[in-house]
Amino acid sequence: MTAKRTYFALLGLIILLIVGVAGSAYEVDKLLHAKALQLANAKLKYQTLSDEQKGLLKDKQDIATYGDLNNITKQIVPQDKDQAEVIREIINIAASSSVTPGDHGVKIESISFPESTLGTATKTLPASSGAAAAAPSSTTPSAAATSKASLSQLVPVPNIKGVYKLEITIANDNQSEITYPMLYKFLSNLENNRRTAQVSSINITPDTNGRTYLTFSITLDTYIKP
Repeated sequence: MTAKRTYFALLGLIILLIVGVAGSAYEVDKLLHAKALQLANAKLKYQTLSDEQKGLLKDKQDIATYGDLNNITKQIVPQDKDQAEVIREIINIAASSSVTPGDHGVKIESISFPESTLGTATKTLPASSGAAAAAPSSTTPSAAATSKASLSQLVPVPNIKGVYKLEITIANDNQSEITYPMLYKFLSNLENNRRTAQVSSINITPDTNGRTYLTFSITLDTYIKP
């Protein structure tokens, strides 16, 4: 073999080695890039799981911290519109609104609720009876019917999701007039009871024979979160 042939053989071998090394380097770089991507994804997944674990831990702490507050909220804002219970509360508040010894409190003549949207109008309930609504039918109602019944007569409160208000009209006995201090105490007790009631309007009629005494009609809103 001549020197020239040897030279070209060695040159070809060197070129092949360079191509092999370059190909190997490319494959190694490709493998390293894939492993780096897997590592980045694993780190991201770990960080996500870590954040979720921290979030769950915080949620558990919040539940423990605010559990009592949630129970208090349920007591402040009732979950039903039990009209018989509403009547009893109003009657008890009225009876406790005396301001001087010997007073019998405020005597209520009527407590009225809005007309039902279920097709049966709700009549004025005599306050003296304190009776509950008519007994339910023996037929078991469907869930949809029960839900519709629970929202009947209720009006959604703007900007407070899931909270409704029930309008109630209260009139005192015009045969048993009261004084302004008794009315003031009655209104104050109404607005501080557990049903978070708010007086939206009031109509006062003074006694023509002496303006110390009066009769009234009140429109009251109570708040419910079914």
